[in-house]
Amino acid sequence: MTPGEKLPTLAAGTGLRLLEGIRVLDLTTSIAGPYATMLLGDFGAEIIKIERPKVGDDSRHWSPPSYQGHALWYLSVNRNKKSVTLDFSSEDGLAVLRQLIACCDVVVTNQLPRVQHKLGIDPAAVRKLRADSIFVSITGFGLTGSRSDRPCYDLIAEGYSGVMDLTGEPDSGPQKVGTPAADLLAGADAAMACLAALLHRNATGEGHLVEISLVESMTRFMTPRIVSHLGTGEVPRRSGARDSVIAIYQVFQTADLPITLGLPNENIWRRFCEAVCRTDWLSEGRFSSNAARVAQREVLAKEIQDILLVRTRGQWLELFARAQIPVGPINSVDQVAEDPELIERGLFYAIKSGDGNLPQVGLGIRFDGKPAGYELAPPELGRHTEQVLRGLLGMDSVEISGLRTKGLI
Repeated sequence: MTPGEKLPTLAAGTGLRLLEGIRVLDLTTSIAGPYATMLLGDFGAEIIKIERPKVGDDSRHWSPPSYQGHALWYLSVNRNKKSVTLDFSSEDGLAVLRQLIACCDVVVTNQLPRVQHKLGIDPAAVRKLRADSIFVSITGFGLTGSRSDRPCYDLIAEGYSGVMDLTGEPDSGPQKVGTPAADLLAGADAAMACLAALLHRNATGEGHLVEISLVESMTRFMTPRIVSHLGTGEVPRRSGARDSVIAIYQVFQTADLPITLGLPNENIWRRFCEAVCRTDWLSEGRFSSNAARVAQREVLAKEIQDILLVRTRGQWLELFARAQIPVGPINSVDQVAEDPELIERGLFYAIKSGDGNLPQVGLGIRFDGKPAGYELAPPELGRHTEQVLRGLLGMDSVEISGLRTKGLI
């Protein structure tokens, strides 16, 4: 039995209804775009995912790891969607796509600008089909500028943003963040911007072009570091598991396992000194402020380390929690997935799929005290093609059969 099969099973039909009535045409692939549309689907929008016949989303082929023959990376970002296969590189297929665009409030694409124009799905073309549409473009560098037509993935964006240069220990080389951070940040930005555009359209009737750049989303994530550089001229360097401005904000070893410990203000510093029976530090000028402690960081960190080695992680976590001192474990992924608090709050759940349970990471946003559920499991390729063409476009069996004969669906 896999860890995911132990999760509580959530029934379909428990999703949010906040965006009920909003229809989104998802022309994206990989992670950033599908993550954005999954978030919109979690909020209650209807998501129609357009995929290439027989091939589908790129992430369908990113396995192992897999679940019942399906790539888990695909399954992680594609719930609450209907899958429609459609080859719109031909005029007949593009005609069908145009009909779908006219029926949708939002169009999301991650195609490069030149590809958008070549395929006839650029913002101007979409606006002609529906004047009030929200067009969301997710690319590496945006729709303008000298780099706009360059391909870009998460790794490339992390390198451009500076986050890789500041990740890792001081004596290590640059390191990638341990999750596709640029993809997920850009996807979240796309969903957030789409919600703002829909809110404005509701008030004015105006459509919008929303531009999301992986590099810019990831770079905005670096805001405190970049602003600090711009204001001082100093170039920040890798500090590993330590903070650059807070004296004690780092990893410490205990008698068995490491912990994270943050002492960012004077009240917490006082409570910490009392908790470890070092109230003498409170009267020492060398530790009288954060700036003073930064100047003495190496000495102070060593003294704290010596103290923490005398008890286990569990003992320190309990003691510091009682004293209201920010502290925590360093969890591995399996420990995170088994965190009883997160499971209890509904962040992790399973969807009944075939003979087993498909694990999911939920929205992580609660409304009125309740977590978001779901409506649809991640779809098999083309599962909803006929349903959408009949129900939304009013096609009959002859028309659908014709498209299938031409290999367009």
